[in-house]
Amino acid sequence: MQIYNLWDEKAQEDVIMEYYEPLKKSSDAAVIIFPGGGYTWLADHEGEGYAQLLNVFGISAFVVKYRVYPNLFPAPLLDARRAIRFVRFHANKFAINKSKVLVMGSSAGGHLAALVSTYLEEIGEPNDALCQESFLPNGQILCYPLISSDESISHKGSYRSLLGDKYENRQDYSPELLISEKTPPAFIWHTANDELVPSENSYRYAEMLTKNGIACELHVFPFGNHGLGIANGDRQVNQWVYLLQNWLRSNY
Repeated sequence: MQIYNLWDEKAQEDVIMEYYEPLKKSSDAAVIIFPGGGYTWLADHEGEGYAQLLNVFGISAFVVKYRVYPNLFPAPLLDARRAIRFVRFHANKFAINKSKVLVMGSSAGGHLAALVSTYLEEIGEPNDALCQESFLPNGQILCYPLISSDESISHKGSYRSLLGDKYENRQDYSPELLISEKTPPAFIWHTANDELVPSENSYRYAEMLTKNGIACELHVFPFGNHGLGIANGDRQVNQWVYLLQNWLRSNY
């Protein structure tokens, strides 16, 4: 595992990205991972755990230690965009294809992955060589993602940790409302009885992607707690791993 600093400014020195290189590389795709944690912390099993899984698939993986509370929007989105641009800028170094750079996230990390896939507004990025690269990913992998700002299905704590005083304008950061023709295809999975982030988040996002003509594969398993990650202890939910592998092989 190699570590890269995404920013040069001293105030952002802790924003790092970990590169996990597969022992037997069999794909020129790359997946950039945003761990979950409610925008207050980062869950290792949704970062390193996923990276090691993707390495087994022969795919290069990157885990972003993006800024969380008390850092508010746009800090996490700046870090996500920077990571995508960094990987594309150094595509030859990592032996990856610039048109096969995907994002992956769980829970609040899934929100960030969906947000970087849909939010197109300027957010004050530096004008340097990396910013000549596009920040939009070529695909999104969402694991039990927080999507909607609708309080009937949302996780209010995560949105508050991201937005602070901007919480009242939360629908401006609700990915299902930001989908456009530029939004990349998605692979999504959830569990139907997730009590922390209801599966309606995934249903709603998949519905809006489909309405906008964006390819989407959605899997909802009947049982399983929130935050399962790879779900090695659950033989049924763990099937998402093989479904993802097939989706990646078919599309990237």
